[in-house]
Amino acid sequence: MANVLGINAVFHDPSAALVVDGRVMAAAEEERFSRRKHGKRPLPFSAWELPEKAIAWCLESQGIDAGQLDAVAYSYDPARLPRPTGDPTTDNWEELRTLYAERLPHFLRTTFGTDTPVPVTYVPHHEAHAASAYFAAGYPDCAVLVVDGRGETTSSLTGWVSGGELKALSSSPLPHSLGLLYEELTEHLGFLRSSDEYKVMALASYGEPTHLEHMRRLVRFDDDGGFTTELPAWRELSPPVGDGPGFDPRAADLARSVQNRLEEVLLEAAHWLAETTGESRLALAGGVALNCVANTRLYIEGPFDEIWVQPAAGDAGTSLGAAYLAAQRLGDEILPMETAALGRSWSEDQIQSILDDTGVPYDRPSDIADAAAAILADDGVVGWFQGPGEFGPRALGHRSFLAHPGFEENVERMNHVKGRERFRPIAPIVTVERAGEIFADGPIPSPYMLFTHTVTAEWRARIPAIVHVDGTARIQTVDRDAEPLLHQVLTGFESRTGLPVLINTSFNTAGRPMVDHPAEALECMASSPIDAVALGPFLVRRTNLLGR
Repeated sequence: MANVLGINAVFHDPSAALVVDGRVMAAAEEERFSRRKHGKRPLPFSAWELPEKAIAWCLESQGIDAGQLDAVAYSYDPARLPRPTGDPTTDNWEELRTLYAERLPHFLRTTFGTDTPVPVTYVPHHEAHAASAYFAAGYPDCAVLVVDGRGETTSSLTGWVSGGELKALSSSPLPHSLGLLYEELTEHLGFLRSSDEYKVMALASYGEPTHLEHMRRLVRFDDDGGFTTELPAWRELSPPVGDGPGFDPRAADLARSVQNRLEEVLLEAAHWLAETTGESRLALAGGVALNCVANTRLYIEGPFDEIWVQPAAGDAGTSLGAAYLAAQRLGDEILPMETAALGRSWSEDQIQSILDDTGVPYDRPSDIADAAAAILADDGVVGWFQGPGEFGPRALGHRSFLAHPGFEENVERMNHVKGRERFRPIAPIVTVERAGEIFADGPIPSPYMLFTHTVTAEWRARIPAIVHVDGTARIQTVDRDAEPLLHQVLTGFESRTGLPVLINTSFNTAGRPMVDHPAEALECMASSPIDAVALGPFLVRRTNLLGR
């Protein structure tokens, strides 16, 4: 019976997670508190920064203080790095990162305001990624694949879980890295690396794999379960995307070529894993596991019957994986992750107090879900702020913009609301009982928006706003028992329009984290052309706000 705090801090997406008696009770990313996208940039100079606000909230949410912690698990092991030479400027300041990780116990004493030694456990980065997937999935026996930019000295891990214990099978040593390859492409195309890789995935759908043979020569799967990567001469293959309304087709072709090669290598790794382990289930994590197009190809063409992807598959999820492993070592039985809604929530009284303090006119409808459905059916855009915030980068109906999918112009409208590139797709939510007739070629249910599905021919003209250029959509299925209020919005919208689908995109504008405080939701409404915000049971309409 242990209280374990997990921390991710060494690269980007700093986060904290609290596991009590083997169950995750709270998990949050620092960006939701600091309002700094991704928390910080992944530089050696920032490795000392801890997710102090996320840590404080996790403990406070469960009424636990630092003295009651049995372990603090950190998702990076400095012992796996070469011993420091004493000159932190070597190897692009990499030794500075190691030094900061080693000084963690001292930093924590300052954070907690105590002179008592803090019980720190270092968990290797990729083992933390792996644990965040197989423990959260509830798979005591499975294959595991972790692929990201980098850990201590490697960029991947393949493993075999038996009886809840991980046996590492292979890894890819740095500088060989599929994640870093994709980051380099992201930067070349003019986007922010370690941040905007999802934009490259979207752009790839507009191109042709004209450079695929070239990428096959540079990126190769090894017979021992790893891979080698060489960087192409990017500028010889395409220009950056640029700031104009369109983009050079050569950029899309390059994105498609790299995307396709990434998918091929992941498929090779999956087949190697299945042959090596004999398992029928795969647990997937690491930043590359957020590539929903690749995940879907693994699901359709790969050898596994089941694939479970950690909703916080990027580095944020390693705080949870590190906590899980430390709790297991302390003797706790680890319980599966039942929801990604693990962040902050606000009571009705708290929300009403904030509304009253701001002086914003608001209503309290008898049925907030039906009121929202009516606005959406009238082609309004609703900011939906309900329950605990999501852990991970996807808005899953707790901090979401919702809109009508039946009008093609709503793609451009929503990208304008959010200040996004015009080529970006808009994702849908759909009731799980109707999903199978509208979406094909992907797993259903799909509650975490981590796979793409083909929109069936008879539905494409009815919901054009959520159909990407390649005929797919990244769906989230909504179960009545798991998400009753959101399900009620969908059914109320369907009763008015005949469509059991809504646009769902994150409640934020470009470059900012998802809103996570009622005041932030109101601020976003004031600066964005949306029609209403549903804050718990309260409804703030733009017309009331402007007419005040």
